[in-house]
Amino acid sequence: MTARGWFLFSLMGVVWGIPYLMIKVAVEDLSPSMVVFTRCALGAALLLPFALRQRGLVRTVRTHWKPMLAFAVIEIIGPWFTLTDAERHLSSSTAGLLIAGVPIVGVLAARFLGDAEVLGVRRVAGLAVGLAGVAVLTVPHLTGGDAKSLGEVLLTVVGYATAPLIAARRLKDVPTLHLIVPCLTLAALVYAPAAAATWPSEMPDGSVLGALAALGVVCTAVAFVAFLELIKEIGPTRSTVITYVNPAVAVAAGALFLDEPLTAGILAAFTLILAGSVLATASGPKSDARPVAWSTRQTSRADGRVESLTGLPEERPGSTGQGGG
Repeated sequence: MTARGWFLFSLMGVVWGIPYLMIKVAVEDLSPSMVVFTRCALGAALLLPFALRQRGLVRTVRTHWKPMLAFAVIEIIGPWFTLTDAERHLSSSTAGLLIAGVPIVGVLAARFLGDAEVLGVRRVAGLAVGLAGVAVLTVPHLTGGDAKSLGEVLLTVVGYATAPLIAARRLKDVPTLHLIVPCLTLAALVYAPAAAATWPSEMPDGSVLGALAALGVVCTAVAFVAFLELIKEIGPTRSTVITYVNPAVAVAAGALFLDEPLTAGILAAFTLILAGSVLATASGPKSDARPVAWSTRQTSRADGRVESLTGLPEERPGSTGQGGG
């Protein structure tokens, strides 16, 4: 990976690892609706000029409004509120670690929606290990008033895991900014009335305003732009590895800036969830395990495949095959 690729990867590991800290600071003085509204409004306002420069924004919305609406509800409108509301009672470290279960739920969601790929023993073991990590993290919170908050974070996980499937199947031809900007704008409009109703009676202090600014500018606008560039630099599959970095940043930020406890249980859960995520999202077995041997002399066939000296058809390098994850 190039120096630019490493820079973008490191940047994304941080900017999508600190929202939990920012949310925790913001909800101390503001309602969850106010936090979500501000984050979405700032992000949409900053990205709108870039989306307009690409042209065709209105046409894209008219053509794809149904799947875009579903994506907005499942990825932003629902999860951002439930996560923010949950952090009124849960530590940012706990929230960040639970969100690390997204790849695990994503595998299950893909299977439920008809993914025919064989999971294999390793990926099934990963699911079990990851779920064990979630259990280690959540069981101590099941007594008292934290059960509702845990449920909210788990709903967030389901949303984060399911929305990309909608994007991949129904919105794959939509430019990213043409997808993100309308979704953020819709979310801001949805939460505007509740935000107005819970408008603070006095100006929040500097730390809260800073947290709001960071959520909207850094964790939303800058993050999406950087992620697009990261995908161009290293490809979409390798880009998802940031999912394994973000929880570490969330735990470290909570311990450093909010004095949240870094217990043995949290460390154990962290290890199990991340190990499970890596295993569960590993490449699955190929449907045809026969190795393809490339000969030094090949001739093109009319159907676009390649024929070797043996006469057996072989795939061109770089052609699409069954991938994993």
